[in-house]
Amino acid sequence: MEYLYIKSLHIIFITTWFAGLFYIIRLFIYFKEAEEKPEPEKLILTKQYQLMIKRLWYMITWPSAILATLFAVWLLILNPAWLKTNWMLIKLSFVALLFAYHWSCQIMYNQTSKGYLKYSSFSLRIWNEVATVILFACVFLVVLKDALGWVFGVLGIVGVSILLMLGIKLYKTVRSKNNWDTK
Repeated sequence: MEYLYIKSLHIIFITTWFAGLFYIIRLFIYFKEAEEKPEPEKLILTKQYQLMIKRLWYMITWPSAILATLFAVWLLILNPAWLKTNWMLIKLSFVALLFAYHWSCQIMYNQTSKGYLKYSSFSLRIWNEVATVILFACVFLVVLKDALGWVFGVLGIVGVSILLMLGIKLYKTVRSKNNWDTK
């Protein structure tokens, strides 16, 4: 029974961690776009986004990352044999990428807390999809384990990435065509 409780808590905190990572990039985009507004709108929006970013980052995203990791380690302690399986080793590689992604968001957080962000809103939209690819990869690895051949798994991840990038380009085209930035 202990295993099921720990697994449930791990899933809950993975969910809130990803929710925080997805939303933080959205707030970075809004912050970046607020930089282009005239005063006093720029000052009002950037201050509000800085507050929202700080609360999300330190009250939801970081605690979720820490708790998800603690429960993951606990699960591996309960089932050390998983560390000898290919799917788990590949999943842990994606988890390492997730930590690198999280750290990159920390760097962006540090920039916004100083009042600037050096990335464009378009590059942030693309960066947001990296977390989506990591999420897809981890979920499919956990659910399918070794049932899916590595070739199909890699092709699936590449295919999802391509579809996401095409979706971003389509969104950018529709957004500029319909003047969504001025309404």
